[in-house]
Order: sequence, then structure tokens, then C-alpha cells
Amino acid sequence: MTRELELGLDTFGDVTADASGTPLPAAQVLRNLVEQAVLADQVGVDFIGFGEHHRDDFAVSAPEVALAAVAGRTTRIHLGSAVTVLSSDDPVRVFQRFSTLDAVSGGRAEVILGRGSFTESFPLFGYPLADYEELFEEKLNLFAAVREQHPVTWSGNTRAPLSEQSVYPPVEGGLLKTWVGVGGSPESVVRAARYGFSLMLAIIGGEPSRFAPYVDLYGRALDQFEIARQPVGVHSPGHIAATDEEAREQLWPHYSAQMNRIGRERGWSPMGRAHFEQEIAHGSLYVGSPETVAQKIAATVRTLGVDRFDLKYGNGALGHSELMTSVELYGTQVIPRVRELLAD
Repeated sequence: MTRELELGLDTFGDVTADASGTPLPAAQVLRNLVEQAVLADQVGVDFIGFGEHHRDDFAVSAPEVALAAVAGRTTRIHLGSAVTVLSSDDPVRVFQRFSTLDAVSGGRAEVILGRGSFTESFPLFGYPLADYEELFEEKLNLFAAVREQHPVTWSGNTRAPLSEQSVYPPVEGGLLKTWVGVGGSPESVVRAARYGFSLMLAIIGGEPSRFAPYVDLYGRALDQFEIARQPVGVHSPGHIAATDEEAREQLWPHYSAQMNRIGRERGWSPMGRAHFEQEIAHGSLYVGSPETVAQKIAATVRTLGVDRFDLKYGNGALGHSELMTSVELYGTQVIPRVRELLAD
């Protein structure tokens, strides 16, 4: 690997429960989220990402605002989205919000752009789902132009045109670090390469090795477009506790409830315990003791040759105290162990 591996955390701000199992108010979930991010900074995590959703089981609808609160209480951790749903937003405003976050955090902002696997934002902001593909393609094109920080002239079908329009504030230290989140579409991989954006692979099921062709495709596409190598990252769910058994038993009821709730909306078959265990043993669930999770992360990094691994540590209604423990173990034990394993 030619770059130093970054090890980060992601969360969608899942609405968690108190000790009695009662869901917490979204406002309290957001305050807890800030505390989790502050702890991540203290224990040496490289990046924290908040995902954007617009539904009652996730508390984060404005990641940049929550990240700005984190920026004021941290000193080193990088701050970004996971992801920003660009298709139902305005690229100019997205850039402005993240360039502002970059300013107030002293150059620590990143953005991960995506089409969104949930579609609630489209009717909410008045965008037709029939234009799903065109919206993302055009808006990514405009974002790429704005990111260059020159006066922008642009026209398309989904937004009013711009003519020699400057966008403020500029990013102080160069170009805003920008990723495109991809779930497994070759076209999306090539699109990210065409704009010279970093690639974030959302690997949420199955063996991570099946994504190796996408990493290879991305590298070949960058070469074809004569663009220098850009970072590749992986985002996958998991949970860490003192022992393998404790981690599995803490996560199972909340993860299965979440997956089955979403599955009912999308027509998936119900998730059973056997599938859960299979994903831990051979798939893309990073669940267990610090040693178990570190070994699995190191194996994925070796297999795919990636530059960053982000553990999605929030999964369903798992409580704040369990999440804080998971964050602490990730920073104090998993990260040093992964680096040790990869140095061998």
C-alpha cells in the first residue's frame, strides 16, 4: 500500500433505546451521537461519518450541522457524511455547507456523495423518482465543476443554469476531499473515476473479496482518464465488545429487527440467526472481540488493497453505552492491532 491506512467510523444515527427498551427522542440521539464522535477523536479514530436519512428510525437529516457541533469539540478527527444524498439536494449548497464545515474544523471536512439507498428524500424535496439516474449524473457533474473553485458555467435538465458564477466560501487548503459511495454498480465505479473522486465501497453483505473486480476497474478507469491514483475505501457494519459472544448477543436482536423492518419495505426474506452468523464468519459483518474484528479488517484490507476502512458501528436500537464501548475498543485496541497485523 502506498498510502497510510485510515480507519474510521460511520453511523446513520439510528434511533436507539434506553435501558427499558423505549426509543429515545431524536434530539437525545443526536446529542449522544456528538458524544460518540468526541470519544472517537480522543481514542485515535481517523474519521467519523454521519449518514443522511429522512425517516423516523434515523435521527440525522442534516449531517453537516451535527458534524459542526463535533468540530467544535474535537481537534484531529476528520468529519464527513456517509452519505450525502446528492440527487435530492443542490450541489452548490452541498459544496457551501461542506466548505463551511471545512473552515470551522480547520480543514478536516470530507463529503461522501451518493444516490441514496433510501428514497424518502425525493418526494420530500420535490424530485421525481423517475429521474433517479439523471438527477445524480447531472448533479455530480455540477458538483465536480463547483469543487474546482473557479467561476462555473453549467446547464442541464434538472436545475437552473449557471453562467460564470462564483461559489463561496472557497475551501482554504485546496480541493474538498470528495468520495462517491458505490454499492456494486460498475457504471458508478467508472463515474467516480471520471471525475477523479475517491471511491467508497458500501459492502454490507457477502464476502468482501467479491468487490475486488470493482477496485481493479476503478484503477483501470483512472488510468484511462489519465487521472492519478485516488483512495479507495470500504464501509461495512459491525460491533465490538469484550468477547465474541458478548458482541454477537448485544447486536443480534437490534440488527435483525432493523434488517427485517427494512426488508419488509423492500420485499426481502426475513433474516434468521444462521444468516447473521454466516455474515460474521465469512461475510461483511465485523462483529466480535477487538482481536476478532481487527483480524477481519486486516484481511479485508489485504484482499482489496484499500486505503480506508470505515466500520458502521450504529446498527438498530443498540444502546448508547454499548455504542460508546464499541467506539472506545475500536480506537484503543482494534486500530493499533490492525496496523500491527498489516505491518507484518
